[in-house]
Amino acid sequence: MAKKQFKAESKRLLEMMINSIYTQKEIFLRELISNASDAIDKMYYKALSDDKLEFNREDYYIKITADKAARTLTITDTGIGMTKEELDNNLGVIAKSGSLSFKAENEAKDGHEIIGQFGVGFYSAFMVADVVTVTSRAFGSDEAHRWQSTGAEGYTIEPAEKATPGTEIVLKIKESTEEEKYDEFLEEYRLKAIVKKYSDFIRYPIKMEVTTHKPKEGEDGEFEEVREEQTVNSMVPIWRKNRSELTDEDYENFYRDKRYGFDKPLKHIHLSVDGAVNYNSILFIPSSTPFDYYTKEYEKGLELYSNGVLIMEKCGDLLPDYFSFVKGMVDSADLSLNISRELLQHDRQLKLIAKNIKNRIKSQLQKLQKDERDKYETFYKAFGRQLKFGVYSDYGMNKEDLQDLLMFYSSKEKKPVTLDEYVSRMPEDQKYIYYAAGESVERIEKLPQTELVADKGYEILYFTDDIDEFAVKMLMNYKEKEFRNVSGGDLGIEADAKDEAEENSHKELFDAMKDVLGDKVKLVRASKRLKSHPVCLSSEGEVTIEMEKTLKAMPGGQDVKADKVLEINVNHDIFKSLNDALSQDKEKLSLYTKLLYNQALLIEGLPVADPVDFANDLCKVMV
Repeated sequence: MAKKQFKAESKRLLEMMINSIYTQKEIFLRELISNASDAIDKMYYKALSDDKLEFNREDYYIKITADKAARTLTITDTGIGMTKEELDNNLGVIAKSGSLSFKAENEAKDGHEIIGQFGVGFYSAFMVADVVTVTSRAFGSDEAHRWQSTGAEGYTIEPAEKATPGTEIVLKIKESTEEEKYDEFLEEYRLKAIVKKYSDFIRYPIKMEVTTHKPKEGEDGEFEEVREEQTVNSMVPIWRKNRSELTDEDYENFYRDKRYGFDKPLKHIHLSVDGAVNYNSILFIPSSTPFDYYTKEYEKGLELYSNGVLIMEKCGDLLPDYFSFVKGMVDSADLSLNISRELLQHDRQLKLIAKNIKNRIKSQLQKLQKDERDKYETFYKAFGRQLKFGVYSDYGMNKEDLQDLLMFYSSKEKKPVTLDEYVSRMPEDQKYIYYAAGESVERIEKLPQTELVADKGYEILYFTDDIDEFAVKMLMNYKEKEFRNVSGGDLGIEADAKDEAEENSHKELFDAMKDVLGDKVKLVRASKRLKSHPVCLSSEGEVTIEMEKTLKAMPGGQDVKADKVLEINVNHDIFKSLNDALSQDKEKLSLYTKLLYNQALLIEGLPVADPVDFANDLCKVMV
């Protein structure tokens, strides 16, 4: 029989497709199953327009059969089949889609959509097969024909025998090499995994003969291997069911089945949207942080389906980075796919979906914060840091979206509070939102710098994450209330005339202490914030002491320093000793100054530059 040649353009396209269009070889099975589903859909549409034709769903299925000995993989469907002319036209001209032309003639009805559009998916079979044989009998015809090809060299079509309408595709699987393991496409477990991954929600049964173990009759504890036919796909996706018929347990089972996480999700969001873009989506807010969440290896994204067929495992464009913890899926028939059904030709539809998803996640988190505070605190403990990164990143572009989701530990409430709750409790005379930064709540509670603000009766927010200060620096204010660090140079609390007089009267002492410390501090001054403690460090300028510690801990150890100020409590007993040393013993003043400076460093959790020198200074005081 004379071999027919592909057209020159088709030949080049076939060679290109086999070698480059598809990024994963396993995709071939998704494409062939999708084509088989289309063939059954066409029977469904035919029944809608032909009163004499009944469409009994139990008669329609897709079957996968692997024969290791013969190295063949067979995909069979009970769909509409193809005539000789259709085999020649649809398979002999690459990128001519029978489904696309059928779709143009038959508008989707009753929720059914034809999957195939481009007519190239079939040829992905040549990525794994040396020979592809298609035997098909069209519905209403007594004749069957066989199409066969070894690839770009061409194809043959000849008469064949087939008892029932439908199509059978036989792939002669390639021999494995050191680089490529084609044997896996003959393994039962691997084929089932590919079906579950890409085609689990094809609306018709996908059947396979699988090996099971059953108890032997009359022999306790003995089992035997049995081959039996099973349906390996779920068929009806949960997202196409009515929310009213689903329980929390159904959603949790779906979360586990899809391996979105090992935890129990805090909340789910089920969306069915009809508008500029139609789509269904189920989103989950996890309760715990994945082990790799704050690493470079973590990959954000939602599963993306088109008509129930998985297109992308992780579509990162559907989620902003600050909501990267969200798990779930999106299914839409309106996506513009390229010929490999893997990438989007343009992303207008995707952007519309992503914007709506972002807004729904935000509103769900706000609702959780308001109505189920314990659950929100569980969520925030796991993912609050990511929200703060979202405020800080992109030059604060998203701060308006995220500021009401933030929470910080409160000095008064002894628990996390929102910025709105803090502002609502502010006394009339309080101008600013005060915060203190440190490694832990316990450390911050002991900070000397908190004394003045606490003494005024003002609430203080405790910042224990290294990102906290950077985030509020980007916020700048909340509801027109500016943020102020209790260790900052200006607390915004008016100084009285007595404070200013003391500052001036002790200028000689503070200048002498500054000379001892040199450029370690910007200046030494009387403290307005200390009540019982003798000394503390404060900072001036945009970089605070906690920010300095964070930046220095980063890779590369950025050489960024805060402008430090050594503050002395003039009402503490130590102050008399300093004045006495100024007038009687300048060497002792130097010793006291260095000790107080190192003491202030230790209070801040900063390292002492020379521990041996510090220890010797302590011994001098003791002697």
